[in-house]
Amino acid sequence: MAGFLIAMISGALMSTQGVFNTDVTKSTSIWVAAGFVQLTALITCIIMWFANGRPEILGLFQIERKYALLGGVMGAFITYTVVKSMSSLGIAKASLIIVITQIAAAYLIELFGIFGSKKIAFSWMKFLGLAIAIVGVVIYNLCGNQAEG
Repeated sequence: MAGFLIAMISGALMSTQGVFNTDVTKSTSIWVAAGFVQLTALITCIIMWFANGRPEILGLFQIERKYALLGGVMGAFITYTVVKSMSSLGIAKASLIIVITQIAAAYLIELFGIFGSKKIAFSWMKFLGLAIAIVGVVIYNLCGNQAEG
């Protein structure tokens, strides 16, 4: 249950952050906004690192799959793509597409065991659930276009 609630908080924070970042971009630029997001995230992480008793930082150099260290680079591009999609598609439409794409990518990563993740067996029910979600996005987009036009 705790994991479910944390995931819900994460989703709400991601959508809210996208709105905030899009607003900041209006006065600066996407890369300034993304840089500010990353800088404030770094400051927050340093504060939390001290609050947690400063666990071992040298473990970063012992990571087996070095490509896993690219998460920060991805974070900058995530901020960029969220801002661009929300400013061009609107908050709800962009969020729907982002979330469905996250689900599809996560399912494929697990299905094929990519990046060292635990490989899972194909499930028609999970595939059907993803297909229904995609149909939902299509319906949402069609309804949105009818209301606008």
